[in-house]
Amino acid sequence: MPDRSPLEGLPPEELISLIEDGAKSWLAMDGLWFLAVEERFGLATAIELDRAVWERFSPIEARRIVARRGIARGGGLPALAEALRFRLYARINDQEIRWTDRGTLVLEMKTCRVHEARNRDDRPFFPCREVGLVEYSTFAREVDKRIETRCLGCPPERPEGAWCAWEFTLEP
Repeated sequence: MPDRSPLEGLPPEELISLIEDGAKSWLAMDGLWFLAVEERFGLATAIELDRAVWERFSPIEARRIVARRGIARGGGLPALAEALRFRLYARINDQEIRWTDRGTLVLEMKTCRVHEARNRDDRPFFPCREVGLVEYSTFAREVDKRIETRCLGCPPERPEGAWCAWEFTLEP
């Protein structure tokens, strides 16, 4: 068991800051791994490998969130909305989760550290639709097997006012 004593007694603001720093470090590691593969083997191979990683990681993240937060598995779109709020991305990207008048759930990524870093480094947009579809659909299906995921827009075809947007529906 890891030593938790350094964390005990810290004020909530400092614990939140540590969580945010951890999420930034996680994403930096993911990004540096991706760039190393992209530089060595090209963008197509980097996307293929990234897709395989997210296909395995997203259900793990979902299972841990569901267990830690006591979210009912098979709880439909409300359970997914709750789980999305606790993803690592939610600590570092500004995102909006909203319900449509059709009863579907939409997640919009208002800021995206990945694309903002690529812009800073004068790199082209990362065409993330293929990877994102795997990431979000495997996460959602881990919460409830009946959830279907659809991309509403991803770079380079960004939706207005967001970097990407995903719609979740519950299939009977």
